[in-house]
Amino acid sequence: MTALLHSVFGIFGNVTGLFLFLSPLVTFKRIIQNKGTEQFSGVPYIMTLLNCLLSAWYGMPFVSSNNILVAVVNGVGTVIESIYVIIFLVYSSKKEKMKILGLLSVILTIFGAAALVSFFALHHQNRKVFCGFAAAIFSVIMYGSPLSVMRLVMKTKSVEYMPFLLSLCSFLCGTSWFVYGLLGKDPFLAVPNGFGCALGILQLIVYAVYCGNKGQNMKTADGSPLELGQANGSAGAEKPTYDQRQVSNQEDST
Repeated sequence: MTALLHSVFGIFGNVTGLFLFLSPLVTFKRIIQNKGTEQFSGVPYIMTLLNCLLSAWYGMPFVSSNNILVAVVNGVGTVIESIYVIIFLVYSSKKEKMKILGLLSVILTIFGAAALVSFFALHHQNRKVFCGFAAAIFSVIMYGSPLSVMRLVMKTKSVEYMPFLLSLCSFLCGTSWFVYGLLGKDPFLAVPNGFGCALGILQLIVYAVYCGNKGQNMKTADGSPLELGQANGSAGAEKPTYDQRQVSNQEDST
């Protein structure tokens, strides 16, 4: 029965993880239509890409046993996040391109170093522990990225930039992989996804508190109204922005 439940929650985690990875499609549709990234940040996609790479590596049979479902969903996530990063690079400003390319070089170096060290220098349990710690650390970072938008929601008293489905998918994904990790007695999956589960609950609570204020107007420095997420031509106006992933972050599914 435990083995069956382990597989069921793994499959459910794959489904919710896929929804989580696809959640920024609205954001990228807007970027492509406007032919610019506006003030959206590409950092969450870079961090999610690193998390997917490390988690997919951890799920490989020669690193950890019985975690092929982890490798599958994060392999798919790697492809999806790579596409997001490419689109972001195409439409971002020159300064932002350099920033993203620099960060991309760093995360690929981190993954390459982790993969090479674990494959050639470590074996069996030591390899699993090393890769597990690396994947868990970046999973926590990815799950923690929505803290910034929750702060924005509480400040503006509007959920305009914290979509309900994104918060729900984050909660379901974290919960699925948390239970999967518990059933498989794998702390490297259970701990970070337990954190993701708890953060998902917090997001849903914040959404429930402020959901009646969706689309609420804000005021700019000169007192004119500013709709959340919309540009304002007034001098000195500060545009409140939140990447609809912002991570959401973003995913790991694990």
